[in-house]
Amino acid sequence: MNPKEFLPHIAYDSVIFGFSGDKLKILIMEYHNTRLFALPGGFVRTNEALNDAVRRGLKERTGLDDIFLEQFYTFGDMARFKPEVMKTIMQGLNDKVPDNHWLLDRFISVAYYALIDYKQVVPRPDAISDSCTWYDVDNLPVLILDHQKIVDKALQTLRQNLDHKLTNLLPEKFTMKELQSVYEAILGEKLRRTTFQRKLLASDLLVRHEKLYNGGAHKAPFLYSFARSEDLEG
Repeated sequence: MNPKEFLPHIAYDSVIFGFSGDKLKILIMEYHNTRLFALPGGFVRTNEALNDAVRRGLKERTGLDDIFLEQFYTFGDMARFKPEVMKTIMQGLNDKVPDNHWLLDRFISVAYYALIDYKQVVPRPDAISDSCTWYDVDNLPVLILDHQKIVDKALQTLRQNLDHKLTNLLPEKFTMKELQSVYEAILGEKLRRTTFQRKLLASDLLVRHEKLYNGGAHKAPFLYSFARSEDLEG
């Protein structure tokens, strides 16, 4: 990586959320020959916007380029400056690492989270990783630097804005039970079914469709989708 092609001291890290049907998952990389685990991240080229750099990195790892993506925090504590970690990663690639290498400098990281359809993605490791794998959010490996703090902050942000962020975690049409399962996976707690349904049905977030007939007619649940702006205006 030519230092003239990248902005100095600026990096990004992405918390990529997916929902498997019962578990909230996060995409984690394992760096080559190191047993070090990290969030997918990268650096910003001098001729690209920050958002474009993040989307480029996500497409490389997921194959998707049309996904919900939101910047939520910037991490710059001195405690995250550990050049020995980056040196270990580079040495795992059989690179000779001079002490003044630009990647050993201090980096401030801009953090994003993405919501994607778990079923549409086959994670792909990049040139510097041995694996790129989904992990349950409550069963992550030990992560490098402050990446666990980044995950925790992403979860906190997602939970605070939950009602308006779930479009990409579910199919276009879903049952109320499926919607409740997503809420429970993100919040990490069971919700009372009647209270949950009453709240959602009283909101302007959902549009109700035909019933899903997969058994007895009396048990068929209604299908729902998230309301679009034109639905609300109508």
